[in-house]
Amino acid sequence: MNTRALVTVVGIDKIGIIAQVTKVLADNRINIVDIRQTILKDFFTMVLVADLKECPHSLGEIQNQLEQLGRNIGVKITLQNEELFRSMHRI
Repeated sequence: MNTRALVTVVGIDKIGIIAQVTKVLADNRINIVDIRQTILKDFFTMVLVADLKECPHSLGEIQNQLEQLGRNIGVKITLQNEELFRSMHRI
């Protein structure tokens, strides 16, 4: 089973978005393999690849934590299994 996932974050830019998202990941023993973020005018966007092999929780539990964080800080956070993402975008 692939233990990698894609995390996307989109919203209005404000201080602390990266810190709060990466804290949830670190608290769940999730390693960041790659990360990209940019700000387009006032819009914050971030995509990261995360390795969940050390994470003691299910993908669904982490997704719930990230979605709750997103609601709390006013951004949209999604978590997708890498294999599922690849199969959905196969031509």
